Amino acid sequence: MNLKNNGVSNDYELVKDWLQLPPGYVMGAPTGLGIDSNQHLFIFCRAGREWKELMPVPSSFISGKTILEIDIKTGKLVNSWGDHFFVMPHGLTIDADDNIWVTDVELQQVFKFNHAGKLLMTLGVAEKAGNDSLHFDKPTAVAVAKDGSFYVSDGYGNSRVVKFSAEGKYLFEWGTKGTGENEFDIPHAIDIDDSGEVYVADRENRRIQIFNANGKFKKEWADKSFGNLCAVVFDKKEKHLMAVDDLTSLEVMHKGSDVIVFDSTGTSFKIFGRSGNYDGPKCWYHDIAIDNDGNIYVADLLNNLVQKFKKK
Repeated sequence: MNLKNNGVSNDYELVKDWLQLPPGYVMGAPTGLGIDSNQHLFIFCRAGREWKELMPVPSSFISGKTILEIDIKTGKLVNSWGDHFFVMPHGLTIDADDNIWVTDVELQQVFKFNHAGKLLMTLGVAEKAGNDSLHFDKPTAVAVAKDGSFYVSDGYGNSRVVKFSAEGKYLFEWGTKGTGENEFDIPHAIDIDDSGEVYVADRENRRIQIFNANGKFKKEWADKSFGNLCAVVFDKKEKHLMAVDDLTSLEVMHKGSDVIVFDSTGTSFKIFGRSGNYDGPKCWYHDIAIDNDGNIYVADLLNNLVQKFKKK
């Protein structure tokens, strides 16, 4: 689908230094974001653990708190947990019942917790990569449907989306590695709209692919101005999609990220970030969340911070 670029969005302004973590706490890279029904922001972070390319990932569990609950009005920490549980955090999703879903790309697993951090479900075999109904290969994210069934984008090693029942039973999957319809080059993030359509951030192909609930391809959104598409989120209030990208040079040097705001039909978009009215640092946006007031939160891997953009 050809998209129309309507230019730079002037609808948002950066709220500087809004996140107020306790003195001395090392958040490290924030990789996943989600907002619960209380309008608290959950951050999945690596608490000082680094993922260095071409270097083996440490096998030990991260000792620091990796899941942070933040009051979005004050920016202060409400609760934290997840220590001594994860090796390499990645995606975070909050479902309609305020359960917390996360993926660990080194453990090769998907986890479901209740709001307070009690483990409810585990999928995948720890530290065992695979491409069947019981294994993942570096799963990246989860999206939960209204009936409780859920989709896993899987991921760095596999190029597929897997659907499970609410109880965690394998239902079906789709996708192979490639550039065509139903093909992915790192399905990096996933979300669902009110009608049940599934949006996948096909990162290295620099596009969003859209499927029905049964995995049938419907359309794609792509534009030559996009960098690698890292995350997507459906704004349930405004009924439109937002995404974040990462523009690189030679696939190594990060040149900055944009927030991409699609209209309700998905045929046109506006942007802000590296190419817009933004006076903050050069960033690498990895995930995005939207609160009930339309404010945007983005996880920045370059500066190890979570930015807040207030809707004017």
